[in-house]
Amino acid sequence: MRRFIVGVMGPGEGAEVAAEAAARRLGRLIAEQGWVLLTGGRNVGVMRAANAGAKEVPGSLTVGLLPDAHTEPSPDVDIVIPTGLGNARNNLNVLASDVIVAVGRGGPGTVSEVALALKAGKPVLLLGADPLSLAFFAQLSAGKAIALQTPEAVVAEIRKIHATRSAT
Repeated sequence: MRRFIVGVMGPGEGAEVAAEAAARRLGRLIAEQGWVLLTGGRNVGVMRAANAGAKEVPGSLTVGLLPDAHTEPSPDVDIVIPTGLGNARNNLNVLASDVIVAVGRGGPGTVSEVALALKAGKPVLLLGADPLSLAFFAQLSAGKAIALQTPEAVVAEIRKIHATRSAT
């Protein structure tokens, strides 16, 4: 049976401390559920934090889709895939994931991943988004992106999504 993949997206450089803390907690909670964690794989910001949190759980599996072969991966990524696609890898991040979680105040990369996920019909959860981001994504998604404030609330929502998908 194919494992459920949760894509965690968010800022690299310039990630806020609160976003990194939330990503680390979220990564751990995802791993505790037995889900695969997929990130952009870089050794910075939300990507690094989510992978580090997941690796706190024995037997967890993390996947990182890097923009190229020269990018340093997070040491906590089990499967490193250098795509050679640069920022176009954002579409792979989305398409390979069953659900997308955007953590914190995202920059252009995170915004593109959320937009691509909405366009692909993927469930999108926004963890700790600022008011401006929430307003933008509400307008962009016609209410399809769900805003949540804690990693625990995100995992509870993912459980619902997973149960719905498993039942079909």
